[in-house]
Amino acid sequence: MKKVEAIIKPFKLDDVREALSEIGITGMTVTEVKGFGRQKGHTELYRGAEYVVDFLPKMRLEVVVTDKQVERCVEAISSAARTGRIGDGKIFVTEVDRVIRIRTGEEDEQAV
Repeated sequence: MKKVEAIIKPFKLDDVREALSEIGITGMTVTEVKGFGRQKGHTELYRGAEYVVDFLPKMRLEVVVTDKQVERCVEAISSAARTGRIGDGKIFVTEVDRVIRIRTGEEDEQAV
């Protein structure tokens, strides 16, 4: 099993959720996060004072999938989140050793 973690622009969340739903992935965890990469930050004006916003709002999406679903999952996220502009985000794929569903005690693929 793999954990697919994606950092995306907030306004792309619904598109990504729909794309994942279309390929049969329904469970996910979403967290509001802040960060920056090459995009850096930007300058804003507040009550006449200029200030730099270093950390930009992003969404972190986490999905655990079977090995067979990984490539379709990555492609769905990538195509749905892409705007073609800097700051579209990143996708990380890591190994998951074990999953346990707390309610039933099911493990691994049955728990996903």
